[in-house]
Amino acid sequence: MSIFIIVEGKNDRSRLRRLLTSDITILCTFGTLNSAKLDALQKQVRDQEVYLFMDNDSSGKKIRGILRDAFPDAEQIYTRRGYAGVEGTPDEYLIAQLEKAGLEEFIIYPPPEAY
Repeated sequence: MSIFIIVEGKNDRSRLRRLLTSDITILCTFGTLNSAKLDALQKQVRDQEVYLFMDNDSSGKKIRGILRDAFPDAEQIYTRRGYAGVEGTPDEYLIAQLEKAGLEEFIIYPPPEAY
C-alpha cells in the first residue's frame, strides 16, 4: 500500500522530502485547488493512505477543508501557528508531527550534532 502526503507548495514538498524516505509520495497543490487539480489528486491517491499537511494560515485552512471533503479518511498533520508554513517549520517539530502521525519508519533522522 502506498502512502501519500499532500502539501500546499513545492517548498513544503522539498522540506519534507529531506526528512522522509522515497517510500512516501509527496503531492503538491501549488497553493490552489480547482476541480481539475482535485480530480488529478484523487486519481493519483485512489484508495491509498493519505495525509494532509497544510500551512496553519487562512489559505492552508481553506485548502485543508476542500481536501478533507475529497479525502474523508485522510490523517491530518498540523504545523504550529507562528511558523512560516510547513517550509518554515523547524525540522524537530516536523519530525515530531510525522512521528505523531505514525510515520516513524519513513523518517530520515538528522545525525546528532556534535558538541
